[in-house]
Amino acid sequence: MQLTTIMAFITALGGLEAVKWLVRFITFRKMDVRKEEASVSCMEEENRRKKVDWLEERLKQRDEKLEQRDGKIDGLYAELRKEQEEKIDWMKRCHEVELAQKESEMKKCDIRGCAKRIPPSDY
Repeated sequence: MQLTTIMAFITALGGLEAVKWLVRFITFRKMDVRKEEASVSCMEEENRRKKVDWLEERLKQRDEKLEQRDGKIDGLYAELRKEQEEKIDWMKRCHEVELAQKESEMKKCDIRGCAKRIPPSDY
């Protein structure tokens, strides 16, 4: 009687297919777990690759923008240096003129045609 009850129970659960599924589940469960883990691992790795590719693309874009900015900055610095050189040249000219003026003031004689020159000088 027990055999018929077991057979009725198996038949109610799906018959032969249920038995096949149960045997397969017991036999291959470790392999199925490994397949699932491998599949998940593969998906995670693919996501990491995509993220790395995306980050590399962002870095390239930033590098391009920085290169453009660097070019502009280099141009501005060149212009600044040119202006600074011009101002330094003007300052040198002004100082030379001031020195020449001071020198001429030193050589100037307050009394013309006098043998006693004030201030005394060889000129």
